[in-house]
Amino acid sequence: MTEDKFHEIRPYHDGEIRAVLDNLIEDPELLASIASFYAPRLTRLIPAVMRKVAHRKLQAQLRGVHDVASMQDVIADYMDKMIEDTTTSLTHSGMENLQRGRSYLFISNHRDITMDPAFVNYMLYYAGYETLQIAIGDNLLKKPFVSDLMRLNKSFIVKRSLKGRELLQALMLLSEYIHHCIGQNHNVWIAQREGRAKNGIDKTDPALLKMLAMGQRKLPLGESLSQLHIVPVSISYEYDACDVLKAEELHQIETTGSFTKTDKSDIHSIVTGMIGFKGHVHVAFGKELSIGSDDPDCLAAQIDSQILQNYALRDSNFIALQILVERGLVGADSLEREATDTQVAATARRQFEQRLQQVDTKLQKHFLFSYANPVISQFRKSH
Repeated sequence: MTEDKFHEIRPYHDGEIRAVLDNLIEDPELLASIASFYAPRLTRLIPAVMRKVAHRKLQAQLRGVHDVASMQDVIADYMDKMIEDTTTSLTHSGMENLQRGRSYLFISNHRDITMDPAFVNYMLYYAGYETLQIAIGDNLLKKPFVSDLMRLNKSFIVKRSLKGRELLQALMLLSEYIHHCIGQNHNVWIAQREGRAKNGIDKTDPALLKMLAMGQRKLPLGESLSQLHIVPVSISYEYDACDVLKAEELHQIETTGSFTKTDKSDIHSIVTGMIGFKGHVHVAFGKELSIGSDDPDCLAAQIDSQILQNYALRDSNFIALQILVERGLVGADSLEREATDTQVAATARRQFEQRLQQVDTKLQKHFLFSYANPVISQFRKSH
């Protein structure tokens, strides 16, 4: 199996990095996006000048980048600043479950488009582990410069927009690529399902496991998946930076039956997820999956069990549930009563209620359930 067959979907290699960067630095659309991000008002007033400023800034930041490792160093600096600006603390657990020198497929719950794999990657980077190759859907790569940026940061492309036989061939290639990565001692990250969990309920799609097994289709499903060394990962945010955006989507689906995305929807969610306040973030590494079945539903349930068990509940989760009970939107049965009796800090309640007051009343139900559902799921699982 040669790497060339993966050329269209794989991340860029060391020898390709500099040429891609040199092209990107001259891309007017990227420069305009960066200028708008840092100085929206000035960019509207003097766009050409601000594009030149962005060009100089990019050149200076990327001058020393010549391979994948130096690109990751630049991204780690960005992450340091983002973590300092948007989180109150960042913690991890379960890293003792990982063996040095062994590659893993990390399957995580999915709350934020880019920050979920970024936080997992950050933990691995500073602990001295091989950083991740990250699966990203082509629905997010509508602009060529976005695709280049992602592939510079060890992302590989999941082609979701194809149909029929073309889609089947693309999924086969994707599965072969993930098996190839693990075989070459590269860690891989993929979300447990397509799309984020807007309602706070984390469920693994069995179809994902069927796809992952396709790369070794001559083997039974369980045996094929065993080669990937699957480790479930739980990522929890005290505050979801996109909570209102998700509530808007769920409300629109509830009232009209569908949600219409624009070209800017995903980019808006990505930027909001990056710069929005997150509070305490926790990344919990589970234990490598012990696979003794060829049933994808059974294996999905095993992953869900670890993700749910390791999910770090915060005061924000319990407060949301307590408010739902107070409003009569959740029946106060024995499980909810036990959860609602949990003591929370007065400052946390004030902070959450202030955030809730800024949410349109018609969105508040979905907003609250997105925080409360992890508590409901965890309590029901444990009883």
